Amino acid sequence: MHTDFDRCVRAVRSKDARFDGWFFTAVLTTRIYCRPSCPVVPPKDENMTFYPSAAAAQQAGFRACKRCRPDASPGSPQWNERADLVARAMRLIADGTVDREGVPGLAACLGYSTRQIERQLLAELGAGPLALARAQRAQTARILIETSALPMADIAFAAGFSSIRTFNETVREVFALAPTDLRTRALRGQAPASSGLLTLRLPFRAPLCPDNLFGLLAATAVPGVEEWRDGAYHRTLRLPYGHGTVALAPRPDHVECRLALSDQRDLAGAISRCRRLLDLDADPEAVDAQLRTDPSLAPLVDKAPGRRVPRTVDAEEFAVRAVLGQQVSTAAARTLTARLVAAHGEPVEAAGGGLTHLFPTVASLAALDPEALAMPAGRRATVVRTVEALASGELSLGIGSDWAEAREQLAALPGIGPWTAELIAMRALGDPDAFLPTDLGVRRAAARVGLPATPAALVRHAAAWRPWRAYAVQYLWSADDRSPLVCL
Repeated sequence: MHTDFDRCVRAVRSKDARFDGWFFTAVLTTRIYCRPSCPVVPPKDENMTFYPSAAAAQQAGFRACKRCRPDASPGSPQWNERADLVARAMRLIADGTVDREGVPGLAACLGYSTRQIERQLLAELGAGPLALARAQRAQTARILIETSALPMADIAFAAGFSSIRTFNETVREVFALAPTDLRTRALRGQAPASSGLLTLRLPFRAPLCPDNLFGLLAATAVPGVEEWRDGAYHRTLRLPYGHGTVALAPRPDHVECRLALSDQRDLAGAISRCRRLLDLDADPEAVDAQLRTDPSLAPLVDKAPGRRVPRTVDAEEFAVRAVLGQQVSTAAARTLTARLVAAHGEPVEAAGGGLTHLFPTVASLAALDPEALAMPAGRRATVVRTVEALASGELSLGIGSDWAEAREQLAALPGIGPWTAELIAMRALGDPDAFLPTDLGVRRAAARVGLPATPAALVRHAAAWRPWRAYAVQYLWSADDRSPLVCL
């Protein structure tokens, strides 16, 4: 979009927050870059230029605006809508792959050469993987500086910088303030939190309907790992450097995120996973506009616009849970999964409330005697085969995985049918076009609103909803009286 100068200017003039994250406005006279909705008086047209990413603006010598904080805008919805190389690379960079494994590690995850990745990212985003990761490190550093009492040296390494000097130089270059000045300006005389708990605001594009988003998470929460308590969804997190807990609570203009991490280096990855879990980078205006063109869906969209697709913080965990939930009720699936967690999960001390365990890893489940899994023989065989495929790499469900290839791998596993494969594609892979035409709730709701109720006919009708069929499923579930979703 950044190449359409007139459209970008109109968005800036109208201060349209829907375009935050789609592009960034750089002002040639002040050398500052902003989000489109920046509250300051817009510059003259001839003084504006536009970039597809914050990293590209920073690389061109612009610094972040202190008013609108463009580094904290919602991410581009493109990276969750697409499954091409650039989108997969951006999801991996957001998860911290470059910081942990470097560009060669990113290339290995994607199956391309570093040169190919560099070339495609530069062509589309105006910055390579190192510059994109640097911009993310700067944002992580800013969060830690403003919300924690950690010493600056600890923040530098927690944010992924290789040295304190690089940390200082980057913060000054991006924000035009020294790290200590940034903290002083943000706190305005108040002491930063020292309990180890980080409280953040996760922005999103309005509208957002929290009922289905948090309702599904609460209705399917596994005791010990997840719970709904005090108006927030709580869960434990298994992260690359350690573990943590998170509490996510809906607010009118943001989602409040309270994180406790055993290793602060996991901050960027934890934030990325929480945003992905809640589908906060979606573009609800685009989704709802297309679904409203169907007269049968339009009343559901108008009743509660902005529904998101609840996803997951751990794709492998969700795959195991999806297999356990085949052909049983939501309550039965929770019971089965809770037993698995209690018997084989990793205990977490002082997690708070009812959070007691991390979900067991596929490696630990693969090492178990199958007879130790207390479940019917058929489901046990499917769980064992799925776990073995995940542990060996035969089945890849990582955030950088190819959606079509992952579907083929799922279909090849005995005991996994189309419903399970599509559910995993929807919530674990994040495919916005995943569809569940055989789901009983979807079929009941379809019949209720006048849509075809047979799977084949519904698939044909739903072709007009593409590429947003996963969102259509959320609206249909909302029309099913027997849906397990709860209103919060």
